[in-house]
Amino acid sequence: MPKVPLKPVNRLLATLPKAEYQRLVPHLENVPLPLKQVLYKRGESIEYVYFPHRAIVSLIATTEEGSNVEVGIVGNDGVTGMPDLLGDNIATITALVQREDSGMRMKASLLKTEFGQGGVLQSLLLRYTQALYALTSQNAACNRLHQIDEKLARWLLLVSDTVESNELQLTQEFMAQMLSVRRPGVTEAASRLQQAGLIRYHRGRISILNRQKLEAASCSCYGIIKSQYARLLEH
Repeated sequence: MPKVPLKPVNRLLATLPKAEYQRLVPHLENVPLPLKQVLYKRGESIEYVYFPHRAIVSLIATTEEGSNVEVGIVGNDGVTGMPDLLGDNIATITALVQREDSGMRMKASLLKTEFGQGGVLQSLLLRYTQALYALTSQNAACNRLHQIDEKLARWLLLVSDTVESNELQLTQEFMAQMLSVRRPGVTEAASRLQQAGLIRYHRGRISILNRQKLEAASCSCYGIIKSQYARLLEH
């Protein structure tokens, strides 16, 4: 198993004072996060929390009929499994790896104990919870009110920010599932963005060609989400 890095890759961990991070190190494990790995399912107990490196984890709400919609994403600025820290270790959503890479994991019960000691860790995780709540709330409004081209642009920008790259590996089927729209709608929206010179899409690979214009094509939700994360987490 790869060693825990002295300098954390995950930006949330990197924000901690050295002493607080070193207190977590004995409990952290460097693990691969392969594509489509389910970290936990709705209704299951949360055994581990994960701090992604360059992986992306989709937080997915599921209806009783089996329909899925992405309500949030966790990247290298965050951590999965927040319900456990707030007093309940039963997952209300499913956490699915949508971009493979690696990350740090630790027992949820141990992080909860560290959280209870206060300090910067507690403050940081509370602010992250608020940022994640802002993201899920804005996603709900966006999915209900905005056009598919705007939603797709917003989602691509958020994913790009999370992986810190303009090169993305995303299938149309997956994008349709995450945006809770039909696949033909995503195909048409991606085609319009490509014709406008904003992206290039070919065989599951998307390149953002003009970020400034893609931001202009996005709905206002992208700017709102970005400003909330900056206000709460960039200190």
